[in-house]
Amino acid sequence: MNVTLRATSAMALAMGLLSTPALADMSDAIAFLDEHIQRSALSREEQEAEMQWFVDAAAPFQGMEINVVSETIATHEYEANVLAPAFTAITGIQVTHDLIGEGDVVERLQTQMQTGENIYDAYINDSDLIGTHWRYQQARNLTDWMAGEGASVTNPNLNLDDFIGLSFTTGPDGLLYQLPDQQFANLYWFRYDWFTDPEIMADFQEEYGYELGVPVNWSAYEDIAEFFTGREIDGQTVYGHMDYGRRDPSLGWRFTDAWMSMAGMGDVGEPNGLPVDEWGIRVNENSQPVGSCVARGGATNSPAAVYAIESYTNWLNNYAPPAAAGMNFSEAGPIPAQGAIAQQMFWYTAFTADMVGDGASAVLYEDGTPRWRMAPSPHGVYWREGQKIGYQDAGSWTLMESTPVDRAQAAWLYAQFVTSMTVDVEKSHAGLTFIRESTINHESFTERAPQLGGLVEFYRSPARTQWSPTGTNVPDYPRLAQLWWQNIGDASSGQLSAQEALDNLCREQEEVLERLERAGVQGDLGPVLNEEQDPEYWLSQPGAPQARLENEDEEPITVSYDELIQSWQ
Repeated sequence: MNVTLRATSAMALAMGLLSTPALADMSDAIAFLDEHIQRSALSREEQEAEMQWFVDAAAPFQGMEINVVSETIATHEYEANVLAPAFTAITGIQVTHDLIGEGDVVERLQTQMQTGENIYDAYINDSDLIGTHWRYQQARNLTDWMAGEGASVTNPNLNLDDFIGLSFTTGPDGLLYQLPDQQFANLYWFRYDWFTDPEIMADFQEEYGYELGVPVNWSAYEDIAEFFTGREIDGQTVYGHMDYGRRDPSLGWRFTDAWMSMAGMGDVGEPNGLPVDEWGIRVNENSQPVGSCVARGGATNSPAAVYAIESYTNWLNNYAPPAAAGMNFSEAGPIPAQGAIAQQMFWYTAFTADMVGDGASAVLYEDGTPRWRMAPSPHGVYWREGQKIGYQDAGSWTLMESTPVDRAQAAWLYAQFVTSMTVDVEKSHAGLTFIRESTINHESFTERAPQLGGLVEFYRSPARTQWSPTGTNVPDYPRLAQLWWQNIGDASSGQLSAQEALDNLCREQEEVLERLERAGVQGDLGPVLNEEQDPEYWLSQPGAPQARLENEDEEPITVSYDELIQSWQ
């Protein structure tokens, strides 16, 4: 019957009876649902209706070849290897989904912005660039796109209200610039089996005078790191901390990804501190950057920032495996799964899929359930209630203005396909990077939650709103991000003190802000730097930057993991 339908449509087209190419039929969509979609937030009838919409909407683009790009993580591998071929079969649009390094994605995007050459028809790039996209106006704002040129290819069942990260991809103008595709957080990771072992708990109680548990603050984290480092457990020497320190672009993410806000450097506010954010950049009432150094009201070289870097270097040198100082992000990530790490404050949930896989037997029981758990990250002594306390990566679909309309329309169809309610539950089981409320609350994740060590409980909890990506204070992410790893590298290697490295960093950030101000490339949204003043003026004002505390060693606090989870429920 399908062959007959195609032949009839082709004949009608040839006779001039149809004004559009023949529509693809549903046979490939049905085959895709049968083979790959066993779990979904939609009923089978609703899934078929959504697939029929994609078939119909793609009709004008059949035969078109489009190119999209993302970084290489499990979620995007599933998209490239499973969903992209399915989309091509269902719609007739040939999509090539490239997987490259995160830094390479930003570089290609920056090149397209600078040259106007259409390198990719759509990018999955981090929402960390929201301040860049909003100011340069080279990314299509999706609010106007969906009401205008993209209206005919916008899924009526897209259900934006179901996305949990839209606040991350919305500009100060209230317009949506990116569509979240995957999200993961940096959380506290620890060996639950060791933390609940009666003998280990008794030893800790005797040595430190309080109960071993999930650390609420950095003082407790440091005590626990000291306690475990060098201890013999199960015939191996263990370490109380894991991190990385190699001079590499990923060292910059290590700090711009909210380490400073965890210490308490910025201001209160969700999703990001205002007027001072976790990069230490201050903005005025018009969201224009006005400074990074304390002398201009910023906090990048403030006492809280120095405390953050000094804590990092102290723990890296004293409580982590010696090799950690020479590792980058991707090299350090799998180390806890080898079984010799007691805790890690800054652990990305993107590694969860590997932590429950075949190579993680050292941290799994024989039945496959985890010996570990994840929990909210502890905060530093400068942190105040209402500040963000961690980072959420939100890789998000971005359509550039330099992409021709028809190619952007076809790419928008693919972006919606891989984030659709039909496929999102299965995609989330593959990559464990949640973007939809309906997926987080799906019964299949209730069933799987015991195998995921607290991931599902975290994403179902009210706590998750305190984890957010880089916000809109950062006016040019590609230019500013590269300054971080170079300067922090000087501190992590011991070449400079934390204060010296941060003084250099804030000064270089302000040099970029000054160039943007002089060039006027961001119009009324660009930087307008404050005049420099005696730093004491700003340190005496309410909020960030805060003056140095006389005592940065606060009373350690821990909490029972099981009580914490119960409080969320």
